[in-house]
Amino acid sequence: MCFNNETLSLVRVSFNIINSANVISSCKLKSTSASSPARLVRWNNNNHVGTILNVDSSCIGDPIRTGFGGVLRNHSGTYISGFSGYINSPTDILFTELATLYEGLKLAISLNFEEVVCYSDSLLTVNLIKEDICRYHVYAVLFQNIKDLKSSRNFSLEHSLREGNQCADYMAKLGASTDDIFTVHSSPPELLIPLLGKDEIGSILEDMLGTKISKTC
Repeated sequence: MCFNNETLSLVRVSFNIINSANVISSCKLKSTSASSPARLVRWNNNNHVGTILNVDSSCIGDPIRTGFGGVLRNHSGTYISGFSGYINSPTDILFTELATLYEGLKLAISLNFEEVVCYSDSLLTVNLIKEDICRYHVYAVLFQNIKDLKSSRNFSLEHSLREGNQCADYMAKLGASTDDIFTVHSSPPELLIPLLGKDEIGSILEDMLGTKISKTC
């Protein structure tokens, strides 16, 4: 929060606590005599092949400004497109996460992608989209709109740890720092390029390690 000049409201803190608790509860400990190797957290952590969409939202500044954003890449990490925007709803985190996902899927459709894997670091959002939501939910229409977009194409939604979602986080902060409701970035912003490079290098290194391990085994 200090380094990024990021402000977290009580709602955001509570949301992050619940999100982290859900991640922890989903983990299962396995008894083993040897320690397990550390796992690299990546932007495409499930190694999907095809087009990958990472989305995120962010609250920064004082007074709080809320932004959203995302990045479309192929599975090797090459930038395809991105988006960012500003939402005048600084404390409604669930709405922001849902709106981010909705805008990202709409962008993928506008670019004529038939198959996309979307990553969000909001486990709550991912779980809610996969569940049957009560039609009286305050965001029932937005939930249904997202589900309609997913079902219209071969789109899937996965959870990502925050550490693997740095590029989308940057785009969300970019959106919060402007008054633009929605901007499509056909080329990556200058400060995003180093983050894209780190993700791409990580992808290559993991592929090399995976190949080496399979040959050894």
